[in-house]
Amino acid sequence: MKTIYLTLLLGSTLVLAACATTVKPTYVSPTQYQALNCQQLQSEYNRIQQYVDNGVQTPKRTGVGVGVGVGGGWGSRGGWGIGPSVSVNMGQSSNTKKTELSRLLGEQEAVVQAAQFKNCPIIIRNKVQK
Repeated sequence: MKTIYLTLLLGSTLVLAACATTVKPTYVSPTQYQALNCQQLQSEYNRIQQYVDNGVQTPKRTGVGVGVGVGGGWGSRGGWGIGPSVSVNMGQSSNTKKTELSRLLGEQEAVVQAAQFKNCPIIIRNKVQK
């Protein structure tokens, strides 16, 4: 009986630990920021940081699709055939707060890389404690 409780405790601990992972930035190319000067790079960095500090909002998207096609297969009466098929799908977007935050952190890293390439002094700000 003790083994069952320990197994449940260990399993729930692993699930909770997996949910509490830190968000890592996704790769964003710094070439899109090459046309900006030092002041614009600092402003872009500050804008992204302010958005992160205020709380990241997930983009509002709906995933509805309609598909029309021709399908074939075995019938229930022992034969096979080809017929039209229509499918309506309601999808779920993979855009979550963590993916949006990951993208923003990647953009910040790209701004910093572009600033370093141009020898710009950039002030990196951490999250403001409230």
